[in-house]
This record gives sequence, C-alpha cells and structure tokens, in this order.
Amino acid sequence: MTIKDLAKKTGYGVATVSRVLNNHPNVSKKARETILQAVQESSFEINVNAKNLKQQHATAILVVVKGTSNEMFSEMVESIQAQVAKTDYPLIVDYQDEDADEVHRAVQLCREKKPRGILFLGGNRQNFLASFNKIDIPCVLVTNDASGLQFENLSSVSTDDKQAACCAIDALVALGHKKFAIIGGDRTVSDTGRLRYEGCLQSLQTHNIPFDEKLDYQGTRFSYQAGYDATKKLLADGREFTALFAAADVMAIGAIRALREHGLRVPEDVSVVGFDGLPLGDYLVPQLSTVAQSVKPMAQRSVEILLSCMEEGGTARHETVPFTICQRESTRRLE
Repeated sequence: MTIKDLAKKTGYGVATVSRVLNNHPNVSKKARETILQAVQESSFEINVNAKNLKQQHATAILVVVKGTSNEMFSEMVESIQAQVAKTDYPLIVDYQDEDADEVHRAVQLCREKKPRGILFLGGNRQNFLASFNKIDIPCVLVTNDASGLQFENLSSVSTDDKQAACCAIDALVALGHKKFAIIGGDRTVSDTGRLRYEGCLQSLQTHNIPFDEKLDYQGTRFSYQAGYDATKKLLADGREFTALFAAADVMAIGAIRALREHGLRVPEDVSVVGFDGLPLGDYLVPQLSTVAQSVKPMAQRSVEILLSCMEEGGTARHETVPFTICQRESTRRLE
C-alpha cells in the first residue's frame, strides 16, 4: 500500500497523509486518528518509535514537493516511493505551498532530519540562488533544469518547458487558430510558468499572431479552481479566442468547466490544450489534448541519479526527457 492508497482509503489528501506519517504537528486530531487507524488496518508499515525515526532520518531520502494541488507530483511521489522501497533508504515526503520557499524549507529539514539526499519536485531559481549553498548533500531538481545554477551537488532531470509550450502553440496554429488566450503560472515565482509562457510567445511571434499580454494572459496558481477562475475572468472581460492554452492539465480542466458554463462548446467553439499528460485527461469528455511529460521516466531517472551521487559521488549531471504533443478531442481544426 502506498501513500496514495491511504489517501483514497481515508478521504484525506496525499499531503495530509504525509504529514501524519512524518509526525507533522499541522494536522487535525480527527485526521490524525483516521489515518493512523487506516495504517493499523492496512499493510502500510510505519515506524512511530521516536528513536527509530531519528535513526531513519540520518539515512533517509527527502522529497520536497512544491505545490499541494499538483497531481503530476502526486504521481511522481508514488513512482519515487516504489523505487526507493527497493533500497535500504527510508523516504520522507514534505509538501510545500507552490509560493513557499522550497530551499529554505530543505535547509531546515537538513538540520532536523539529516537526510542523505534530496529530491526537489519543482523549484524556483531565485530560491536556489539565495540559499542552496547551505546544503552540502547530493540533490536532484525534478522537472526544472538546474544546469545554469552550477552547483556541484545539484543535478536535474527536466522537460524542455519552453520548447514544449512552443510546439503546443505551433500545433494549434497548424489547426488554423489565430486568436489565443493563455492561462499560466505566476511568472515571478514559477520558473515553469515563465518558461512555458516564453515558449507560447515564441510561437506566436514566429507566426506573426498578435497577442495582448495584459488582456489575453492570466497568471494564476496550478489548480482546477485557478484555471476555472482565470477563464471566467477572460470571458467576463469580453476576450474572444478560439484556442486556449493552459500551463497545466488541472488548469485546462477548470477552464473547460468555465467555458461550458459560459455557453461555449469544447472544441466546437474553443479548442483547449493542457500540459502534463495526467491520466485523468484520458477519461474526460472531451478527452484532453495536452503536452504529455514523461512523468515516470523522469521520476525514475531522478532517483537513479540521486542514488548514484549518494553512493558513488561525482559532479552534478543534467538530463532532459522527451515530451509528446497529444492532440485529442478538446481541439479541432477550424474550417
């Protein structure tokens, strides 16, 4: 049984289950009791002895997850958990808000739990520049390229976000679209949001398609609700578009709901493309067109690199994994 299984069994989120398993204080009494009861009734093994936990922390792999609503990261955590379970290293998962400073939190956890290595799921360049030099153990930044940071103990495995977003817009242009709206992350705190936006602009400029950043772009959080709210604002402002690109599948799903409530059909009136390739997109009606990331290979390769650096040493290494433009039912060719 995995953390995700416990979340389904108890009805609580993966982040809440993780906090209980790691004895985090920020959990309600009811949630803690329910989750611990589920642990006792299942095959999930957890060591609640403080002395043993202290011993585990000294040899553990720490996973710092940036964003509590990112379903792609939940899928990654499950894959990482399965891979690390084959080793002798305990796993500690710590969830942070997407606007929080993930490096500052990692520095704190290094003092408290003394992990052997760290996997960062998501990260902000400025946060790493500000305080990563306080961390001296092997680390891997997952989904973001860290090659430009030039830390000897910070490797990375990522998708080329800029190129992927550019290809997504190219595909929509090839379908005849010339009026675009974009929902993305807050570019001041999200490197992912910034790069995907830059990729969109690159394609639009290449094809000489006009785009008004102040009117046709909404920077928001990576969640269903944020995608829904951002699309509602675009529509309330009277923006007209035949194609909408969302920087995450969860945003795209929220956007489709908002469009339908406004009386617009997908894809008949508006084509929608997301980013990530979440399994949920396969079962939506319409099936979601998306930029599919290599989620499991990315997670698995990140663990392999971290274990190699922990056990064999060596300098940082940086790899990119392929992406796929999946055109499904939420997009159509304009007549």
